[in-house]
Amino acid sequence: MQVPLSSVGKSTGLRSNSLAFPEVLAQSIALISPTMTAVLIIPYAFSFAGPGTWLSYLFGTIMLLFVVFNLNQFARRSTAPGSMYAYIGRGLGARWGVLSGWTLLWCYLFIGTAGMNGFAIFSDQLLTALGFGGHIPPFVFFLISGAICWYLAYKDIRLSSMLMLVLEGLSVLLILGLAAIVLFGHGFSADTSQFTLKGVTLPGMSLGVVASIFSLVGFESATALGGETKNPLRNIPRAVIWSLILTGLFFVVMSYVEVSGVRGYKMTLDQIAAPLNVLSELYNVSFLKIPLSIGAMISFFSLSLSCLNAGARIIFPMARHTVFPAPLGKAHKTNQTPAMAITVYIAIMVLIPIGLSLVTDTLTAFNDAGTLAAFGFLLAYFLVSIAAPAYLKRTGELRPFRIVLSILAIVCLLVPTVGSFYPVPAYPVNIFPYIFLGYMLIGAVWLFMVSRRSVGIMEEIEQDMEASLQHHSRPTEEELVVVGKLEGAVGD
Repeated sequence: MQVPLSSVGKSTGLRSNSLAFPEVLAQSIALISPTMTAVLIIPYAFSFAGPGTWLSYLFGTIMLLFVVFNLNQFARRSTAPGSMYAYIGRGLGARWGVLSGWTLLWCYLFIGTAGMNGFAIFSDQLLTALGFGGHIPPFVFFLISGAICWYLAYKDIRLSSMLMLVLEGLSVLLILGLAAIVLFGHGFSADTSQFTLKGVTLPGMSLGVVASIFSLVGFESATALGGETKNPLRNIPRAVIWSLILTGLFFVVMSYVEVSGVRGYKMTLDQIAAPLNVLSELYNVSFLKIPLSIGAMISFFSLSLSCLNAGARIIFPMARHTVFPAPLGKAHKTNQTPAMAITVYIAIMVLIPIGLSLVTDTLTAFNDAGTLAAFGFLLAYFLVSIAAPAYLKRTGELRPFRIVLSILAIVCLLVPTVGSFYPVPAYPVNIFPYIFLGYMLIGAVWLFMVSRRSVGIMEEIEQDMEASLQHHSRPTEEELVVVGKLEGAVGD
């Protein structure tokens, strides 16, 4: 057995106590990518939910909060590099922990692929606005994005985290500035059709909620930085819950703004390829089109960077547990980053969109990559929601309200799960679940081979995960307020 997962800081070679709360929050928010939803996914959700789009995002946020409450049962008590891999292993055993790590690698890989395609789309839009569009093939943008992501992630986690915070923050501020112009530029007038839900159907709202939940995945990625965060037992749970709440509220506001802002336009929202650009024209601020394209471009870059940081820190502990080749579990001596894991992961992340570009366009590749990632996120969230009460039972801390939270999370996750299969989507999306199933079977076979090659490895991994458990910390203020009310309502 190599260096224990629980031995954070110098013993792992990663830079311990280097990330403050804003930087950890940036990791989760960048992976959720508010800009991505504002420019591409809200119109898609509108195609189902219509004037109820804002409500579908509100429902989606509330539903995923139940997953957060289960996830934070672990985040408040233990921390390590690639924490969610360890969390599920702590609750359900080493085998499920390893399979969850395998699942998360799929998630971050395809969300990162979507980010690279988004970067290519908006880079081309920017060049078109400047009079140079249509001359550069997408693979050039993939290589540029991949090279810069690799350098920042390889060099310093603090540098990459701060850059994600600044870039995503600037993009969101630009979008909120446009939203303020739409809402108040000609005097505020409430869009009553959105509040009365005129024309909204229950099946449409259900599919809108599915789209909204897929917009919000990624909040858990802050847990991957467990070995490098200052006061992690406090800051990581805060980052997880606040990234979901802040982005959820942003999506509710932007859904209302986009639906209201294009009312009366020649096309409905779901038919508009660039809704923010259209809003800029309609409200006489066309000069914002170029800054908005730049904001979207850098936001998609931040998305790929956050996926690289998270994915490499899943590979890192798995390699130290001999699930992957040992060199992937070594940290750079000077930079104190999982250098080899970063290099291998970004290489795969660049090759996938290049391969997809040979058979389809960048927008289709973006949509397909996001859909493929969604299946992995759903499985990971199911597992952590089941693992939480199992873990608390073993520690003697299981209470009735925590069982209720687990059940509520599982029921909420069934909504997007069922929505992904019924009604049956068109080809090739209808075969995506089976592609993901094939990937998971490969992971299961790999795990079997590892356990046969190294007898007793699963027991050693479980002991290592047990060692990562730290003393109970005080609950965060957010949990005292939110979960405390739930305790009072449900009963201890």
